Amino acid sequence: MLKGLEISEISIQDIFKLEDYRLEAEFHISKRVKFDSVKGVDVESFSQYGTSKDLNENSIGFPVLRLNEFDSFFISKPAKHCDLIDTETYESLKLKKDDVLICRTNGNPKLVGKAAIVPQDYEYAFASYLFRIRPDINIINSATLVAFLNSRYGRLEIEKYSMVGNQANFSPAKFRQISVPIFSKQFNVEVEKLVYKSFDSSKEGKKYYSEAEEILLSELGIKDWQLNNAQVNIKNLKDSFQASGRLDAEYYQPKYDDYVEFIRDYKNGSDILGRICSLNEKNFNPESDTEYKYIELSNIGNSGEITGCTTAVGAELPSRARRLVHTDDVIVSSIEGSLQSVALITAEYDKAICSTGFYVVKSDNINPETLLVLFKSEPMQNLLKQGCSGTILTAIGSNELQNIVMPKIRKDVQTKIAEYVQKSISLRKEAKQLLENAKLMVENEIEKGGE
Repeated sequence: MLKGLEISEISIQDIFKLEDYRLEAEFHISKRVKFDSVKGVDVESFSQYGTSKDLNENSIGFPVLRLNEFDSFFISKPAKHCDLIDTETYESLKLKKDDVLICRTNGNPKLVGKAAIVPQDYEYAFASYLFRIRPDINIINSATLVAFLNSRYGRLEIEKYSMVGNQANFSPAKFRQISVPIFSKQFNVEVEKLVYKSFDSSKEGKKYYSEAEEILLSELGIKDWQLNNAQVNIKNLKDSFQASGRLDAEYYQPKYDDYVEFIRDYKNGSDILGRICSLNEKNFNPESDTEYKYIELSNIGNSGEITGCTTAVGAELPSRARRLVHTDDVIVSSIEGSLQSVALITAEYDKAICSTGFYVVKSDNINPETLLVLFKSEPMQNLLKQGCSGTILTAIGSNELQNIVMPKIRKDVQTKIAEYVQKSISLRKEAKQLLENAKLMVENEIEKGGE
């Protein structure tokens, strides 16, 4: 009578036998595949929380990795540092090759349990929102464990054991309770090969993107330029306020004047963004029963790539899903703290929807690849930050954005930048497919032994 429904019957006596007396219905649903497995406690040979000390954005102290720096199955360079831990603590938290990092807590339950492998030794510590596991390689290697945790069957295990309140939580104690599949040694080796081949392709893609950045910065001449680091600036209140409407001292830091003058001195000329680019600020109302790809801030990688998206019908999308994007649009985060979240919309995401936390930008004068690199460059990032205002949520408004000064990059330079960015995109796409193959291998192997 209950066959085919997401329903199961369980005796209350059996619930009392559970270690943590889970009463919520979701814990007991029957929608899962049974597979040969061991518990996480059998897999774990070492686990550790990250540091809970406050982090800073001023590069003071030791670099500390957060969930924000997860790059698909891998990690990228930390954006924050910590000067409140001593050297001994830092040494104990340094990331080693084949560590598995797992998101412990987040307001978004879909991010809790997200896993990444550390593909080489890094001089980074990690934050307490994460914990690390070193698995017993006689049972499962790190690459296969990450592929499993990020697979649909891994997600079922994580979601079953996660504790959900104001924040979802998946602790090392909960990891020890999940079922982890048993695979052959050869299968583990094959998955590991795919994962590390993906890492090599991804690294090569990042190299091409870095070369595109070098071309732009060399063209602008920033390497031979000295920034004014003075802490004091004197402005005429009447003239300054009339021009900007801003009274906050941070807005008038001397470095911002320097960045503006630096761009205005560019040999090929400059203009304000509003005359070089166009912004799509029109709200799009998704149809309730139509399926869309939805891109949010957490889906943007460090090299301007989209690392994933949510697929859902319009009725299930959040109210901030209101910007329709097309191939070759560039999306730019408006939120201070996430201004580096800039991405190029590829054909894969044509007619997707992005969050209203992004501006959708395009230009008839600058190709999309150059726009991408330009928005992520040091001068533009600083001017975006200068334009931010607000209290609870600090962001840059449309008027401030359109009045930012931009260089008119020469066409031949734009062509070179586009070539390198496209090579980077191609390699990152290859890397993404290899990881998808690894994940599918794990899912298929589980299904072979499933009931």
